Amino acid sequence: MIVSNLSVISCRRANNALCLSAVEGHLEASSPYSTLSPTGHLLVAMSLGFIGTFGFLNNLLVLVLFCRYKVLRSPINFLLVNICLSDLLVCVLGTPFSFAASTQGRWLIGDSGCVWYGFVNSLLGIVSLISLAVLSYERYCTMMGSTEADATNYRKVAFGVVMSWVYSLIWTLPPLFGWSRYGPEGPGTTCSVDWTTKTANNISYIICLFIFCLIIPFLVIIFCYGKLLHAIKQQLLTVHLGLCSLCKGTILVGDLNNFLVLDASQDP
Repeated sequence: MIVSNLSVISCRRANNALCLSAVEGHLEASSPYSTLSPTGHLLVAMSLGFIGTFGFLNNLLVLVLFCRYKVLRSPINFLLVNICLSDLLVCVLGTPFSFAASTQGRWLIGDSGCVWYGFVNSLLGIVSLISLAVLSYERYCTMMGSTEADATNYRKVAFGVVMSWVYSLIWTLPPLFGWSRYGPEGPGTTCSVDWTTKTANNISYIICLFIFCLIIPFLVIIFCYGKLLHAIKQQLLTVHLGLCSLCKGTILVGDLNNFLVLDASQDP
């Protein structure tokens, strides 16, 4: 790397454009993040452009409908709005930078911009996942509770929304203060948590992030929806057995009536 930097300096002093082009090409080829061809970067840019545009319009539409129609402003929908808001912010604060970087094949806004991008995307991604876990738990409590849900009680839902943001901040702020770090990832056109550095500091953070921000929320979602599906299955089975008993009783009464009619017709 030192030799390459010296070569660049020597070429600049000599004002040799061909030399500079060759050295810069060597540096780009030796970069650990230059893993995509120009066509690959173009395809990524097109995908990010589509995802960013569609995600922005879709989530914006949900927020507009929620604000416009009062009937939609239920506690459970408030959680859905929190998810839409975090996804919308990703489309506004994150996707444009990775899209622009993919069109040029390199990161464009420096190290500070990379840290900002990694922090914001991690924060909003964890908010969405925690909100999904809170949503599943809320539905579980509503379906399994013995009392009818109060459609005007926003206190529990508001607590869940605030908790999702605070919980996400707890796990996304540490890289800004030395526990792991945010840096380039993949082809060098996006930034995230440093997944590759093999140090105790970095590995410990990744393990904790994996457990507390992926495994636990995922298990909560699986448990809650699993219980709901089991309860629905039991309810359907009960209804099916009740209908079968009713049908059998109707057939039995019908047969008995036919027997009485036949018996009466045989009486002299």
